Amino acid sequence: MTLTQEPQVVLFKPQGSIDLQGGLALTEQMTQAGSQPHQLWIIDLAEVDFMDSSGLVSLVTGLTSARQLGCRLVLCNVQTPVRLILELTQLDSVFEIFDTYEDILTLVNDQSLSLVG
Repeated sequence: MTLTQEPQVVLFKPQGSIDLQGGLALTEQMTQAGSQPHQLWIIDLAEVDFMDSSGLVSLVTGLTSARQLGCRLVLCNVQTPVRLILELTQLDSVFEIFDTYEDILTLVNDQSLSLVG
């Protein structure tokens, strides 16, 4: 007998700046996302044009939480200013970063989508 478990996709789409306020909002959304193992958490940063250290803390906290829950967290559509921050802090080597949302979906057989935020 073979048992396969397909991941549920949870999409986060923050907008504007991920600073202290935006970071807290993103952290809250990730906390409310549920704790089912094998979820794929996608943070689509297409509409984020600024991120400071508070935003980085929120991303790292989310990654830690996801891993503790047995989930996978990835980033996509990272805009140039945010990508530079990730590169300067060397967090670009910690996070899985995809160019587009569609690139991620090619990795996922089950494309059920829960939109958060």
